[in-house]
Amino acid sequence: MNGMSESSTAILLFRDDLRIADNAALTAASKSGANLICLYVWDDRPPFAIGDAQRWWLHHSLVSHSTALRKLGSPLNIRVGKTEEVVAQIVAQTNADSVFWNRRYVPHQVERDKVLMAQLQRQGCTVTSCKGRLLAEPWDTLNKEGNPYRVFTAFWKCLQRVSTIETPLYAPTSLAGSQLGGNATVDKLGIISTKSDWSEGFHQHWQPGEDGGHVGLEKFLDFGVYHYGKGRDFPSLAATSRLSPHLQMGEVSPRQILHAAAQLLFSGKLLENDFKKLHSELAWRDFNSHLLYYFPDLTEQEFRPYFRNFPWQNDTEVFSLWTRGQTGYPVVDAGMRELWQTGYMHNRVRMITASFLTKHLLQDWRSGMHWFWDTLLDADLASNTLNWQWVAGCGADAAPYFRIFNPMLQALKFDPEGSYVRKWVPEIAALPTRYLDEPSSAPPPELAKAGIELGKTYPLPMVGHKFARDRALATYKSHKESADQKSCGII
Repeated sequence: MNGMSESSTAILLFRDDLRIADNAALTAASKSGANLICLYVWDDRPPFAIGDAQRWWLHHSLVSHSTALRKLGSPLNIRVGKTEEVVAQIVAQTNADSVFWNRRYVPHQVERDKVLMAQLQRQGCTVTSCKGRLLAEPWDTLNKEGNPYRVFTAFWKCLQRVSTIETPLYAPTSLAGSQLGGNATVDKLGIISTKSDWSEGFHQHWQPGEDGGHVGLEKFLDFGVYHYGKGRDFPSLAATSRLSPHLQMGEVSPRQILHAAAQLLFSGKLLENDFKKLHSELAWRDFNSHLLYYFPDLTEQEFRPYFRNFPWQNDTEVFSLWTRGQTGYPVVDAGMRELWQTGYMHNRVRMITASFLTKHLLQDWRSGMHWFWDTLLDADLASNTLNWQWVAGCGADAAPYFRIFNPMLQALKFDPEGSYVRKWVPEIAALPTRYLDEPSSAPPPELAKAGIELGKTYPLPMVGHKFARDRALATYKSHKESADQKSCGII
């Protein structure tokens, strides 16, 4: 070990916070004056080990983060194993007397951190845990009765009271740290999955790492934020931030995004409506995290109890057609293909595709949640879980069960020129726009002219919209009435 201080050694544990700037644990550790051991442990234990797409991102994010730390003078020590065992070994090896980390809020991670903290305290270590992932802590947004809010509007009002727009922490210009023996390299970790090869194309769409996050933020602030209030619903427009993968890996913080947008607002360059919409979307991220923190069973059970035991039609063939973008509904297929090719899907289209799976096809929301978990680069356990429940009608602040997205009307409203569909479903791109949302409605001469043979070059709708809507309404209504009767003791 090189340059270790005999008086004070601190471990700085990185997890989902792979950044230098606005990193509360890093700032606290550097101010402690201790010699640092920057550590990342590849601990991919279930439940909810990260999905294949996010493994690709993590690999490249670790490469970027390791390079950035080395430039500051503190190499990243990378180990493999159970975090509590690895950290205990390093404490014993180095006589470290303090450990710093940023808090996590996913239930199984919280429990592991409690175990780790107790273990370190037994070893004589001081543990400093910091806030860094959310705008507000779950225990700071409770209602008057001390319970978590179950409705977003009430939560949003509370968040604005308890959470101020803070200035992000500056990145240090240097960091004194040590390199241990026995480290692994990022390449040797085998993080990138060998099960699928679709990630080869991700590079042309994304730049993982803190630098990539700042480039993305600057790009958003230069253009997208000025159209955010309304433009974010149109998938062909560059009006969303596309920062969610960077947020998920902790390469940028929500505070950095909000503060940067607030500067534009205060300077008079940004409309208040666009700023508030951005703020509320970051608040939804907090809301979902807080809900999962207090209700850890939500990854498996519906938030609304009467939806449990819902008669989902788990059909592997139907589900497969949905995943491959072969439903015969162009906007749904466009979204599923965008997801597969880029590891991302526009937020509006996520709602359309999720509604189609759970209501048109009556497939279990958990199946969709797990598919998104494995294929989204920005897969966040809380947001992924609660957003699927919201669309399915069984979550907190859920859309009423009778609200069923009409894919054709959604396409007409949010992709009126057909730009998004033409990009991701090129086999029907030559159709006139008026038929693009529903190719089966096109006259045979128009189909022939566009080189389309329904059922061969592009699938027929796998289910009729009216039939699917009526079936969903009847199924949902019947289940709710049955659940209401049971709760009243009638049956």
